[in-house]
Amino acid sequence: MRSRSQHQRRKRIVQAAAALASRGGIEAMQMRTVSERAGVALGTLYRYFPSKMDLVVAVVSEELDLLEGSIDRRPPRAGDPPQRAVEVLMRATRGLMREPELAEALIRSLLLSDVKTDFGERMTGLLLRAAATGDPAGVPADDPRRLVARALAGIWTMEMIEMLRGNATAEEIQARLEISAARLLIDA
Repeated sequence: MRSRSQHQRRKRIVQAAAALASRGGIEAMQMRTVSERAGVALGTLYRYFPSKMDLVVAVVSEELDLLEGSIDRRPPRAGDPPQRAVEVLMRATRGLMREPELAEALIRSLLLSDVKTDFGERMTGLLLRAAATGDPAGVPADDPRRLVARALAGIWTMEMIEMLRGNATAEEIQARLEISAARLLIDA
């Protein structure tokens, strides 16, 4: 269990890292710069985050916390399960694209990191909450609904890469996600 001051210190570190990444991507997240910006000693930073990728994963987790909070406060209102799932994904897209350098850093970290992350499972849970009824924790790992929600989260990740590369607009991504969701989530 962390004390309140440890929790606040960790939060300052993650916020400093996110701010740096939003201005210059992963390259701007130099550990020394993060520690200075967060007002902690470099050794303290390494105690919380043994590597830069551990820190990037923490920033990804923080972004997911924000998305989950947004979904809790304002659940998707679209009519059917595929439309609700796409609404969640497009809210995530718009949120990330407000800070394209941070979005690129987060996506790159997911692709390149050896650090274990729960990103896929958390996105799957969000999609299940939006598309299916009930608690996503009650959907077994081998349930087709969980498998197709995970596949849809993977499609969205690839679409984000295309957008970050300048090969797709938000409208194009939404159209492809709508087609994918309608085909994948037919029994949600």
